[in-house]
Amino acid sequence: MSQHDHGAQPVILPPQEAWGVIRSLLNPVTYLKFAKEHPIMALILIAGFIVTVNRFFIGGLAGTTNLDNNNPWGIWISFDLLCGVALAAGGYTTTAAALIFNIKGFRTAVKPALLTAFLGYAFVVYALLYDVGQPWRLPYPVFWSPGTSSVLFEVGLCVMLYVTVLMIEWLPNFTDWVGMQKISHIIHKCTIPLTVMGIVLSTMHQSSLGMLYLIAPGKMHPLWYTYQLPLQFFVSSMVAGMSMVIFEGTISHKYMHARMSPEYNRDHDGVMFMFAKACSIILLGYFFMKLVPIAGDNKWGYIFHGKYGLLWLIEMFGFVLLPCFL
Repeated sequence: MSQHDHGAQPVILPPQEAWGVIRSLLNPVTYLKFAKEHPIMALILIAGFIVTVNRFFIGGLAGTTNLDNNNPWGIWISFDLLCGVALAAGGYTTTAAALIFNIKGFRTAVKPALLTAFLGYAFVVYALLYDVGQPWRLPYPVFWSPGTSSVLFEVGLCVMLYVTVLMIEWLPNFTDWVGMQKISHIIHKCTIPLTVMGIVLSTMHQSSLGMLYLIAPGKMHPLWYTYQLPLQFFVSSMVAGMSMVIFEGTISHKYMHARMSPEYNRDHDGVMFMFAKACSIILLGYFFMKLVPIAGDNKWGYIFHGKYGLLWLIEMFGFVLLPCFL
């Protein structure tokens, strides 16, 4: 089965017209017109440009973030890395369901899920350029001085490889558009190996992100700290990724359904329901996964004591158990 069966059918333009569109995208005049038509977006980009200049050329990391050697991680890097990677997990879950387990209902969502994952991981990598102190040294831990005993080394290596895999999986959308069907045909032959590689890499770095706090037990409350953190993070990433596919798929279907294939529009509601049903089942399993270490280590007393116990109850019943039945 080729990727042409997934979602909208590719729009194939004559090569001259396709490359004309690409040249217009590389022309600064195009973006000046866009800024004039969308002033709010232009203001956001200008503000981002000012912050970028301050980050890299004036104030540096400390002047921009107010971090120091005693507090090297801000809440935003946790959001960028931990939340961003989890929200982009829809790619490996959808491709695994559609191509490995051959669940036909998910096939039409493969392309949107891959695009979501590719953009999500690309944004995570881009955000890291702002988060780390010396972004030009990002390749060093991989190629020059590998820290093989570090959890972050494994995360960085797997994310780098997985972004490459996602780019290759998404590439047929571009090559079909510009009329390079031979390249698309070659990539289609590698669909299953690429899917398997993506699943393995995702499993490794998603669980490793959960492992980050295993080496810092003092940073977490006992209600959340457990040796099962890697597995819990991996399972929660499945829910986060599929939820993001539902969110983006619903918005794109509402505003761009005219550009999608009749098959995708026909199956959209059913596919979104299948994603929601899968999320409910996984969330229910995640709820019991959270209870097992509480019972095993006899931490029941923490639940009904203090504000952290209240926060745990709100998380478990308000954001885990309640969505299972909505």
